[in-house]
Amino acid sequence: MTTPDSVPVHADVSKGKYRTGVDWFLFGLRFVAIALITVGLLGFIAQQINADNPFASWANPDATGLTGEQLKGLIASGLAQGAMYGLIALGYSMVYGVLGFINFAHGEVFMVGAMTGMIVSNKLADAGAWQSNFIASLLFIVVVAVIVSTLTAVVMERVAYRPLRNQPRLIPLITSIGVSFLLQNISVVLLGPQTKSYPDVPDWLKDKIGLLGIEGARVLVIVVAAIAMAGLWYYVDRTKTGKAMRAVAEDSEIAALMGINVNRTIVKVFAIGGAMAGVAGILWGILFRSVIHTAGFLPGIKAFSAAVVGGIGNLGGAMVGGVSIGLAESLGPLMILEPLGVRGVSQLRDAVAFAVLIAVLLLRPSGIFGEQLSAQDRT
Repeated sequence: MTTPDSVPVHADVSKGKYRTGVDWFLFGLRFVAIALITVGLLGFIAQQINADNPFASWANPDATGLTGEQLKGLIASGLAQGAMYGLIALGYSMVYGVLGFINFAHGEVFMVGAMTGMIVSNKLADAGAWQSNFIASLLFIVVVAVIVSTLTAVVMERVAYRPLRNQPRLIPLITSIGVSFLLQNISVVLLGPQTKSYPDVPDWLKDKIGLLGIEGARVLVIVVAAIAMAGLWYYVDRTKTGKAMRAVAEDSEIAALMGINVNRTIVKVFAIGGAMAGVAGILWGILFRSVIHTAGFLPGIKAFSAAVVGGIGNLGGAMVGGVSIGLAESLGPLMILEPLGVRGVSQLRDAVAFAVLIAVLLLRPSGIFGEQLSAQDRT
């Protein structure tokens, strides 16, 4: 049977649906993705049971499997990095839920927070306060970084996005890319193009903690990210301002008729997203102890992927998506790719992260928890 445009389709009489050639192609991609993941995981399990098993030896003779300590370390690393992706993804999700466009400059807000933390922490180290009173110093740089990144996001909204709010969505999208490059170049002019280093952290952040056997810095990142997410959930779900944000996200025109100041609410959305990015920037600096003017690009793209994986506009989905991306890029190369015979898997972390995005879009286009869009976006 053919359509009026002579596109061949296949009738599924039992369900009353028609499948086009594109549908069958996507079905094939889903099948291949599931098959590769399944075979890779089965090969990894067989490899763990017996490193000399025929499949692992045939696919990749150099594969050695993972010890329990290595697996625990990879999981901790994936959780810590995924928590940071989730914090950045919250800004993407909130802005898209309210305005319906992707703010690609949000990654640079994260970079601004990380750079601010670098400057303040080095000043504290020079004064001798960083090592002698680390907790108080950390709280101080978090507050300063959050203030600076929040102001950056608010100014960005007021100067670059608000004048374009009623324009076609492609225009603010392109503007956000321009703002991204502008912030990167401002960073280069003010601080130089070289990689900047955080001061050395106390030994207890480098050592493994008790029975967990996990590096203290990773535990700190996971705990702080969990606290930030819990605070954001309470603010959005339980406070009057949070309810106003949800009302504007649902239908801004109706919200305005009910007395909500839409402009002020949108500014608060950008401010909260900037604050979360600032926290993520500090955690990034503590964990990796270095930052560069392009530091926001790749984490920003991965955070956007996390927002899509979890369900764009869904705050809980953004955090789960971030953790999923982090775990996938930490575990995927060694648990799936290496047993399949892929060489140099340590260089493929980024490819695995984006493969997760493609796989989720193929299997569930609306994300793990589904999209939460405004009335305008749903029509």
